[in-house]
Amino acid sequence: MKIGITCDLKTEVSLAAEVGDDSQEEFDSPVTIEALAGVLRRLGHEVEILGDGRPLLERLLSDPPDFVFNLAEGEGVGRSREARVPALLEMLRIPYSGSDPLTLAVTLDKDCAKRLVASHGVAVPRGVVVEPGDDLLPLIDRAQLQLPLIVKPAWEGSSKGIHATSLVEHLLDLPVVVATAQRAHRQPVLVEEFIDGVEVTVGVLGNDPPEVLGMMEVVPLQRERPFIYSLAVKRDWQRQVRYRCPPELPAEAHSALAQAALTVYRSLGCRDVARIDFRCTRTTPYFLEVNPLPGINPESSDLVFLARAGNCDYERLIGRILEAALTRVATTLPSVASCGSASHEGAEGVCTHPDRV
Repeated sequence: MKIGITCDLKTEVSLAAEVGDDSQEEFDSPVTIEALAGVLRRLGHEVEILGDGRPLLERLLSDPPDFVFNLAEGEGVGRSREARVPALLEMLRIPYSGSDPLTLAVTLDKDCAKRLVASHGVAVPRGVVVEPGDDLLPLIDRAQLQLPLIVKPAWEGSSKGIHATSLVEHLLDLPVVVATAQRAHRQPVLVEEFIDGVEVTVGVLGNDPPEVLGMMEVVPLQRERPFIYSLAVKRDWQRQVRYRCPPELPAEAHSALAQAALTVYRSLGCRDVARIDFRCTRTTPYFLEVNPLPGINPESSDLVFLARAGNCDYERLIGRILEAALTRVATTLPSVASCGSASHEGAEGVCTHPDRV
């Protein structure tokens, strides 16, 4: 089967002077794309790197692949940027991996995702969206938010815009932090109550039904102040944190996390794979955000780490994601599913899931 990889590469984007150094943070490195392509080729597929933008459109029109493995994040700051490639693929009737345009748009908008998740009974931090020009302090007062607060760009992922200074412990500091975030990221910001709990990320895989792939606790090596899994920490993760699989939490917290993750996955319409972030008190997981296009860098991605902790190596992880997508599209495009299934035979094993409940 001919599989195209849609993606935005860090090396393909030239940075303008006014663009922050985190503008490419969501984009993939050549290491990631080469690793993914290598797995797909070893599974017997022909692979083409399609990229994104106009070159992608031209390639799809001139020589469409049988299937697309979608990693494209989209350029700019629009809240629907991750939905563009799936929408294009659907218009051209090309099957692809991962979630559909609606899910990718909803999940990039943190406040929208939180509202939908809360409507399904999952706990979320209380917060407000602050638009440029809003009368900030009265807005916070009406929402009755309690300090400390954390300030985040409303439409970003990969911890873009989240720094040590994003944690606000004194109300008088809040206007400057909010204004700085709005100016840097050219979008509204989300101001939330900070949940001083354990940072846990949960991998979910598959569709009918989805299952918990694993859970991973992010453990700070220094606790001089409340821990934030910030951009600086993620970039320097080898010195700043260690990862614990499974999390060091009571059994009832593990059960609550698994249930919450599956509820989030279903309620937001995620497909094939996602990674979901929580802050956990002793028994309550608070949903932070979901990444339906989780990073799959074999050397540094959280999803890859938690999968390996469950005896699911990189090759098997990619195979399982692909198999989930091919199985999902089989009812509408049986020819695609059949030409992919044979090449997976023997490569697709059963992962051990120590955190499944």
